[in-house]
Amino acid sequence: MPCRRPLIALPQRYAATTSALRYAAVVTARALAEAVFRAGGEPFMMLPGPPEEAAERLSRCAGLLLPGGGDIAPWRYGVGRGSPPEGGPRVHSAVYDVDDAQDDFDLALVDCALAAGLPTLAVCRGLQAVNVALGGTLRQDMGGPGAEHRHVLHPVRVAAGSTLARAMGADVGAGAGVGAGGVGSGEVVVSCYHHQCVDRLARGLTAAAWAADGTIEALELVGGRGWFAAVQWHPEDTAEEDAGQQGLFESLIRAAAPQTE
Repeated sequence: MPCRRPLIALPQRYAATTSALRYAAVVTARALAEAVFRAGGEPFMMLPGPPEEAAERLSRCAGLLLPGGGDIAPWRYGVGRGSPPEGGPRVHSAVYDVDDAQDDFDLALVDCALAAGLPTLAVCRGLQAVNVALGGTLRQDMGGPGAEHRHVLHPVRVAAGSTLARAMGADVGAGAGVGAGGVGSGEVVVSCYHHQCVDRLARGLTAAAWAADGTIEALELVGGRGWFAAVQWHPEDTAEEDAGQQGLFESLIRAAAPQTE
């Protein structure tokens, strides 16, 4: 019997240059696509397009993976469009790679996926897109080197009994003690690359993991219709050798698979 892999929408990211191509490109992190494939899914590299077409295009898919990427335009969460009042918030100089067309498409995908109860895994920028789409805000910059989470492997505390804990394994979130290696039984080591984070949490979302400095590292939906998890870290970085990180992709595929039968 042929393998029937559920189609997982994976919106691509714009790149000014790539080493293998002569011109601007649309790209997907290879590790993300491989993690989906390894879990039994078929990654569908979706070109960002008109937001009004998002629902129809997404309807072909059994799940959504919102990947990392550049920063979301601060005006999307109330900063920087027009002239702010004296002393009001301004766009931080560290904000980078903003693309309004990409923002339009990602936010439309969030709206459509959550409304339809489509199984969804959001990664890094993807988590931020979910928070912004639902009315939350972001910290534009965490404070530069020493404060941001760039090129960092660090422990995060996972909420016991959460969707995240179940996806990553029974031991995750089982307790709060710290073992001999410095990582508690309710903690996992994750790979982070972000200089922004959740500021005000959107209504309908709840935090599911935290870094030692208090940064929210994962979100879950309250009363969501379909399987959903959002992580601020990059599970694809270590998923090949870390069963807990790969478990996030496997949970996405298990939730999506019934829709293909």
